[in-house]
Formats: sequence, C-alpha cells, structure tokens
Amino acid sequence: MELLFNDLSIHGQFSDLQAFREAISRLMVMRQVAKHFGRDLHCHRNVANAQVTHRYSLPQAIQSFSRDEQHAVMQWLTRQGPFWEDMRVHSSDDYLECKGEVVTDTAVGEAAYCGFNGVHRSLVSLTPSSWVFSPVLVTWVLNVDDRRNVDIVNHWEVEELETVLRVAPALLASWEQLEKGSRNRCPNLTFSADCFQHLRGHPFVKGAAHRILALLDTLDRFKICFDHHGQRTPEGHRLYQEHFTGEKAWFSDSSDAEKREFESELTFQNPEVDGEALFCTWHGKVKTPQLRIHFSWPVSANNPLYVVYVGPKITKR
Repeated sequence: MELLFNDLSIHGQFSDLQAFREAISRLMVMRQVAKHFGRDLHCHRNVANAQVTHRYSLPQAIQSFSRDEQHAVMQWLTRQGPFWEDMRVHSSDDYLECKGEVVTDTAVGEAAYCGFNGVHRSLVSLTPSSWVFSPVLVTWVLNVDDRRNVDIVNHWEVEELETVLRVAPALLASWEQLEKGSRNRCPNLTFSADCFQHLRGHPFVKGAAHRILALLDTLDRFKICFDHHGQRTPEGHRLYQEHFTGEKAWFSDSSDAEKREFESELTFQNPEVDGEALFCTWHGKVKTPQLRIHFSWPVSANNPLYVVYVGPKITKR
C-alpha cells in the first residue's frame, strides 16, 4: 500500500493561519507515522503553490511558522518528496471524476487509476477540508456507455493511519521480494525460472518495482479474458485497447529494425518445452529506470502466457 497526499484537500478552506498550521502539523505527524512503518507519503510538486486561505498561498502561509517547521515542510514538498508524478500511472487523457468534478492529474485520480489496475494506493488528506470521508468513490469515464467506479481508502487521523499501517502487508524492498510477490500474485502467467535474474546487481528502485507489478497484474488479468469459445471478452477488449495500443500503451511490439538487430537477444527458451525457442518481442515498459518485461505473443485462451524476461531494456543502441 502506497500513500499519496491528497492535493485537493488544500483548497483555500482555512479561516486563518493558525488553523492551517495545526492541520499541516498533523499531516507531518502522519508522514512520520508512515516512515515509522517503512512507507513514504508521496506528494505532488504543485502542492507547494496551493492556496491555503483566501489571502495566502502555502509559501506565504508558512512564513508564520518557525524556521525548523518551514524547512521541514518545504524540503518535503519541493526537494525530498517522494513525488508521485515520478511513478505516475494515469495519463492526462484519462477522464476521472469524483463528486462531480474532474480529478485527472491529481492524487485522487492517480490512486483511483491504480486501483482500477490492481495497485493499492491510499490517500492522506488534511482536516478540516471537504475530503474528510472514506472511501472516496471515483468514476473512470471511458466513453458515454462505459463508466467504472472504484473506492479509494482515505486517511485524515493520525491514530487511524497508525492502526491500518500496523497490520498492512510489508512493502516491496528488494528485487527478490518483487519476484516472490509476482509469482504468487499472478497465477495465470507462466514465468521462466530465470526471468528475474537480470535485475540482480542493479539498484532496487521501489517505484519501478511497483510499476513492474502493475504491468504483470494487467497481463495476468488479460490472460483470462476469454469466453468458452476462446474469443476475447469485453473486458479483454478494454484492456487491449487501453494498454496494448496507442502511443502511451503499457505494452508494445519491438520495431522491425529492433527485431533484426536484436534477434538473438529477443529469443528465449520455452520454460516448458526443452529445445523450443520463443521469439518474445512484445514487452511491458518501465521508464525510470528503463526496464522491460518480455512475454510471449499473441495471448490466447488455450496457450500459456510466458514471461521470459524482466530486466534492463534489451534493445538499447
């Protein structure tokens, strides 16, 4: 479970600077609680410019804080982060709404989109605000006839967050944990025995690990989106259109030039058939750092979906 600070919970609602100071102090305590349990509270860089009261923006408001308080808040919001946009999953083209308002490009939208795709992210909100409720219902509007809802957990009290984190599953902290979690979480995929070994020796990057898990989870769901005739279901068509086509697709085929130049590197042993080779040019993409998941294609009802490689980009020139 990742935690995202709900940037929409600063909306100029504070009556005076003292009320804001109490609220931001409570938020900083919640951030420390998260750290105590090995978790970060991710923010967005734009929060540093939010409007706090009718008169004051956040940079103006914290001028009334002590020097140490000013430093702690601004270090987090402008320098240290971590910033959820650096591991962002949803696009500005995704139409997400909550309470009748568009929440695309916000932490609410990001948490919701992750929820739609099997990645658990919760919100942490300021109080008082108009976001003191949980769950937060978000609607993803794909088209006029296709509207999907998801509930996102929201926290605003220190004690409640501590209680939840005390029993929450441990976060990924190594490539080995990622491998174990992926194999357990994705029963519809067939992993080769050595597909994760290419990550060994590379620094562990938590954001990249969660991105890999989200990609594998999508592949796992896509594998079972077939009816008893072997035809792709409506959910399968949705996943295909959303994640396997277009410029911002999560998965794509290698170019013809890459296939020729890296033919040997893109050829893998079939995990289940000795001596049989698989030419796995389709891949899932992680941008930072540049990592790839190579898998068999096409995906069908009756044949295994083999994941044969998880590691640095193969087709680097």
